[in-house]
Amino acid sequence: MSRAMQCQSCLPWASWMQRSLSGGRGTRAVHVCAASVPGTAGTCFLRKILRASSISLPRGYVGYQGDSGENLVRPSSSRHSQSQLRNVASSGAIKKHQNSLSVWFSHQPNEERQFGPSFSLDAVHVDPVIRESSLEEILKPSPDLTIQEQLQQPCRQVISLHNLFDVDACGRQVKNVVLYGTVGTGKSTLIKKMVVDWCHGRLPRFELVIPFSCEDLSHSHAPISLRRLITKKYQHLREVVPVLGASNLKVLFILNGLERLNLDFRLAGTELCCDPNEPVPPSAIVVNLLRKYLLPEASIIVTTRPSAVRRIPAKYVGRYAEICGFSDTNLQKLYFQMRLSQPGCSGEGSRGGSSAEQENLVEMLSRNLERHDQITAACFLPSYCWLVCTTLHFLYFTRTVPPTQTLTGIYTSFLRLNFSGEVLDSTDPSNISMMKYVAKTVGKLAYEGVMSRKTCFSEDDLQQCFEVEMKTESELNLLEVFRSDVFRFFLSPCVQPGKEHTFVFTIPAMQEYLAALYVVLGEKKTLAQRVGKELSEVIGRVSEDVAVVVNIISKVLPLRFLPVLFNLLKIFPRYFSRLSGKERDAIAHTMAEELFKEEDYYNDDVLDQINSSILGVEGPMRHPDEAPDDEVFELFPIFMGGILSRRNRAILEQLGCSIKNLAAFEIAKAMKKTVIRKSHKGLPPSELMDYLFFLHEFQNERFTAEAVRSLRVVNLASVKMTPLKCSVLASVMGTTCHEVEELNLTSCNLDSSSLRTLFPVLLRCKALHLQLNSLGSDACQEIRDLLLHDKCVVSSLRLANNPVGEQGAQFLAEALAGNRSLTQLSLLHTALGDRGAEVIARHLAQNRHLQELNLGYNSLTDAAALRVVEVAKKHEALDKVHLYFNDISEDGKQALHSLRMDRDGVRALVFLTAGTDVSDYWSHILSVVQRNLPFWDRDRVRQHLALLLQDLESSRSQTANPWRKAKFLRVESEVKKMLGKLQDGTL
Repeated sequence: MSRAMQCQSCLPWASWMQRSLSGGRGTRAVHVCAASVPGTAGTCFLRKILRASSISLPRGYVGYQGDSGENLVRPSSSRHSQSQLRNVASSGAIKKHQNSLSVWFSHQPNEERQFGPSFSLDAVHVDPVIRESSLEEILKPSPDLTIQEQLQQPCRQVISLHNLFDVDACGRQVKNVVLYGTVGTGKSTLIKKMVVDWCHGRLPRFELVIPFSCEDLSHSHAPISLRRLITKKYQHLREVVPVLGASNLKVLFILNGLERLNLDFRLAGTELCCDPNEPVPPSAIVVNLLRKYLLPEASIIVTTRPSAVRRIPAKYVGRYAEICGFSDTNLQKLYFQMRLSQPGCSGEGSRGGSSAEQENLVEMLSRNLERHDQITAACFLPSYCWLVCTTLHFLYFTRTVPPTQTLTGIYTSFLRLNFSGEVLDSTDPSNISMMKYVAKTVGKLAYEGVMSRKTCFSEDDLQQCFEVEMKTESELNLLEVFRSDVFRFFLSPCVQPGKEHTFVFTIPAMQEYLAALYVVLGEKKTLAQRVGKELSEVIGRVSEDVAVVVNIISKVLPLRFLPVLFNLLKIFPRYFSRLSGKERDAIAHTMAEELFKEEDYYNDDVLDQINSSILGVEGPMRHPDEAPDDEVFELFPIFMGGILSRRNRAILEQLGCSIKNLAAFEIAKAMKKTVIRKSHKGLPPSELMDYLFFLHEFQNERFTAEAVRSLRVVNLASVKMTPLKCSVLASVMGTTCHEVEELNLTSCNLDSSSLRTLFPVLLRCKALHLQLNSLGSDACQEIRDLLLHDKCVVSSLRLANNPVGEQGAQFLAEALAGNRSLTQLSLLHTALGDRGAEVIARHLAQNRHLQELNLGYNSLTDAAALRVVEVAKKHEALDKVHLYFNDISEDGKQALHSLRMDRDGVRALVFLTAGTDVSDYWSHILSVVQRNLPFWDRDRVRQHLALLLQDLESSRSQTANPWRKAKFLRVESEVKKMLGKLQDGTL
């Protein structure tokens, strides 16, 4: 008989609690506690003597296991016991334990290091709302409320983390607390914060905290005593463990993730054990701690998912508490404020403007939360608040080349943080990982939504995806666990008016990620493919055994047909392997088709779409009756490529979603036939940016180099080039060294830091378009360094409509003096003024290669214009100078009109006329005006056009040639038409 059973036989029911045993007159009560009953035969014998003689022992007398008969009862001074405990508590053991726990629980995963060196759990933690609950509420939950109702309704029975062990409504002291919540509500983070608080003296209720991971305990089945288990995990507690049974030491056990343990509270399943030295399985230790049969004075807090709450009988639970996440939007705002305002959050290379950018981000995010948009529903879960902050950090503060992470990597790491090591149901024999189950079920729903361009799903849609293939009791049980613990992590009620009874993915991009995972994992199979795969695996395994049997039989019996039969068996796996190869071709084909969909050609690029989905779109809100825009799923193929990267495959392997190296290699091989071939056709700027981002996410340098080598013209005009996009462009283009014929970065919000990031790419570009980027003197300094670099091949540089100014002109002039590649330079409308033009002219004499210079619309007067022309006359190669739309007088006009190409070697483009004829460049000048009109001062343009019109009419009156008169009239009509449109405001 076991020791626990011996104890039970000696001390029936009264052994579980303190009880008074009445004696005769004048006797005193004997107080016996299960924690102080070792359960030996000597102790039973002592109790028989006590009963027979009606003698009572003082409370201080305790029996100790292993003592001789004469030493079974020995006095123990209460004062001595308390002083011993004080000595233990004041000793360095608990202090060392606190320091060790503080270091361990303050350690942050790699994903948190991006938020700056000052980031810590103490600095940025926001406690989620905790609501006191009951078993009745868990078993019979109230009807689901919409997100708006949950956010607007005040949370009742709110309780703080530090008050969980207060007395209950009946005045009883709470010893066991069950803290439950669905995936992503922040259970583990809350426990980490609780431990760190205790280590720093902010949890004075307990003198000792001993945390255990139930996942860790579930991997060990060998019997072990509680004391040995504690010292095995925390060696600093060796001095403290011997007095754990004393009631004066306030101990808290933390059991995190109870759903990982299969607990059996039946006496037939788990025997009683009150001895901390008794070796029993870890699950038995947990059961007896919760029963209060082992260390009854200890407090216990258990964290678990809702589906596992019922594994603990209600009689052993003093309080149920539910983690409700950030049900208050003010908590969401506080979380974002603390995360995004961390010092160093914007990166090491950031400058003074980053602080203002951080504040602006928080402000825009707060405004979007106040609208009760779908993002408010997502940030109901603290995990999604983390994802939002991490995504914003990636979008706004990435300044390294190549970027340290990918968007796919962020989502994969996010799932690892929430699902690493998680099994859907530890009691199910299949032991399927939670992420694998999600990929098969939710991934299917996500994929069907992407294919049908749908983001809202009805109850029927959910039933078809989750319940149609339910055939066994085990599958139904798994579905129930999924509904209880995981469903709300991925899907939440829609907040759009009229769609409250439909479901959407909590974060829109998560739908595309799971759809991509579903396809890449090969879950998108027909019934024949699934049966064929299973049959192939079976036959492949059996054929090895058959080979041995056939060899033996063929030596004994002359049965020649057996080897033939065996070879036929081996044909099927080979044939199926060919079919699986076609399946990978189909994956590559799907990726290419989705990546280059023509109906998505003129959307914003995917990074801007993600930014809008988080921060919202500034401007008036859409009317409820207005037709919604078509759904766009451009992230889907990008996530497919990102999932195939080596790092993401390694993380998914930890989550139970295995993608073999051979499969990834074959998909990449098939992609060369589809993706690269389709990219050869011209792509609009936003789609080209998506393609470059896809190559970055794919993280296959060899594949990227082959794809980029075919890009000779890169047109990204009007794409807002954030630091991240510049880093992506520099990284992707950096995989090769080929020269780029043309790089168009017109109106891309570039600045000096952008040019610094793109420097290696700009060196290899022959034609460089940098118009309309607000590039000032700082940027011109970067351009000077670029043009003076010995590897620079830039031959055409356009800087029109940038505030270059006099200081910027100085840098560009220095660049002209030493550059050997530049042949065309456009400084149209760059605020040079006379001084800027003089600086250019002064250094122009040292240049030998420039052929065309545009100084139009720079407020140049006669002196500056003529000075430039005089230098141009002596230049070896310069033959064309643009001077139109400058403040040139009539005398200056006459001087410039007198220039002759055959005599002076230079032509000045000032007016639409050339003497008594129309200038050969009249259409060029008018097209420049029309193209730049949205960015120029319209009144000034109107004045200049009027002067050009007068000049045309004057020149026409001086010629008698009818052919020339007709040409003049044609040009005049174009100028009048432009003036009319300017006055009407239609141009």
